Amino acid sequence: MSKQLISGIKERDAVNAVFLLKEKIMAMAKNGKPYMNLRLMDKSGEIEAKIWDNADELDREFAKDDFVQVTGKASVYMNKMQVVISGIKKIAEADIDLADFLPVSPRSADEMSAELHQVISEIKNPYLKALMESFTGDPAFLKLYTTAPAAKSMHHVYIGGLLEHSLAIVKLVKSMAPLYEGINEDLLMAGALLHDVGKIEEMSFERTIEYTDEGKLLGHITIGVELIDHKIREIERFPRELAILLKHMILSHHGQYEYGSPKRPKTIEATILNYLDDMDSKINGIKTHIEKENASSSRWTAYHKLYDRYFFKSNGTDEELEINSSEKQREEDLRKTPPVQAANITGEGKKEKPRFANQPLKALENLDLF
Repeated sequence: MSKQLISGIKERDAVNAVFLLKEKIMAMAKNGKPYMNLRLMDKSGEIEAKIWDNADELDREFAKDDFVQVTGKASVYMNKMQVVISGIKKIAEADIDLADFLPVSPRSADEMSAELHQVISEIKNPYLKALMESFTGDPAFLKLYTTAPAAKSMHHVYIGGLLEHSLAIVKLVKSMAPLYEGINEDLLMAGALLHDVGKIEEMSFERTIEYTDEGKLLGHITIGVELIDHKIREIERFPRELAILLKHMILSHHGQYEYGSPKRPKTIEATILNYLDDMDSKINGIKTHIEKENASSSRWTAYHKLYDRYFFKSNGTDEELEINSSEKQREEDLRKTPPVQAANITGEGKKEKPRFANQPLKALENLDLF
C-alpha cells in the first residue's frame, strides 16, 4: 500500500499516515479551552493540523521535529486544507526513511549536477573557471551545494533548491546577456552560481530547514564572501580586480541595504544579478503559493503577507480562458439588466435584487472582494 502523501489529501479524506512535525504551538480557544496548532510535512509538501481535544495531555507526548503517526479528517478552512486530528503518537526514527519527509526539487538531482558541470565548462575566463572547478572539485562542498535549499520559507524551500535556483539564473543570464553589449557573461555566470553559496552553512537541512548559529550571526552573504575569498587565495595570480568585482556581486545581490545587502549594486553585472535573482525568487514563491491551494475551488489564493496581495489561479489555457470569458460576459449582461429582469434570467422564478444593488460605486471599489 502506497504512503498517503500531503499533496494527495483532499477535503473530507480520512487521514492515516506518518508525518514530520515541523511546528507545534499551544493556543487558547475563546472558551478558555487549550488546543494545538501543528504543521505537518512530508516530501510532497506541508499541511496545517489542529488538535482540539486533550491538547494539554498530548503536549507531553511529542515535540517539534518528531515523526508522528496521525489519524484524522481533512477539511478546507479559509481556502486552506487542514487536518483535524483525532489520534497522534510519536514514531521512532529507526522506523523512518528520511527520504519520505524531505521536500525535494522537481528537477532530477543527477540532471542538475550534469548541467552544473556543463555550465562551468562553458566559462571562458581561466580564473573564474578555475575558481568554480575548485569548488565543485571538493566532494564535501559539492554534496552540500547540490543538496541545500535556497531558503527556509521564501522560495525554493526544498532539497536541491539552491542548485535549481542558481541554474535558473544562469539560464536567464544566457538569454539576456546577448541583448546588451559589453556584458561580462563569464562574471555573471560565476556570480549566478555563487551568489547564495553561503547558504550551505547558513542553514541546516538534515530534517527540517533551520538557520544555524553561524547563519543567524553572520548570514549567507558574509559566509559566501568568506568561502569565495578562501578559494581565490588558493588560485595563483587570480586578478585582484576580478576578485573584487565578483565579491561585490555577492555583497550587493539583495539590492538594497534594507534587504540585507551590505552594498548596493554598482556595476552592470551586479545590477543584472540583483534583478534576475529577485525575479526567479519571486516567481518560484508565487507559484508555490498558488500550488499549495490547488484543493480550494476558489479562483483566488489566500492573502500572501509577503507580497501583500491575492493571486489569480488560472492555468491560462485557451479553453479555460474562453469559458471564463463566456461566464464574464453573462455576468456583465446580468449586471446591465434591471433587477426584476435579472431575476427571471437566473431561472430562479423569483424577483431578487442583484448583489450590492444598493451599494454606491465608490463603496464597491473599496470592498475586499478578493
